Amino acid sequence: MAQDGLSYRARRFWSLMILLVGMPLYIVLAVTIMSLMVGRIPAWIEVPIYVVLGVAWVLPFKFVFKGIGKPDPNALHDEHPR
Repeated sequence: MAQDGLSYRARRFWSLMILLVGMPLYIVLAVTIMSLMVGRIPAWIEVPIYVVLGVAWVLPFKFVFKGIGKPDPNALHDEHPR
């Protein structure tokens, strides 16, 4: 049967890679760019910018994280628990 998109195992793998590798790289990149481009700005402006940047990184990866916390839908389940 053909599936659309990534399998559950692939999504689990890529979500882990995004969280362990991608997110720290994104944080360093965002802080570096903010410090180079803007310099020091008042905290009341800086905090909302970092909040928006903190949420914006996940939007392109929403499909990868969807359903990761649930059991594998393709796994075989026992009908009679022991």
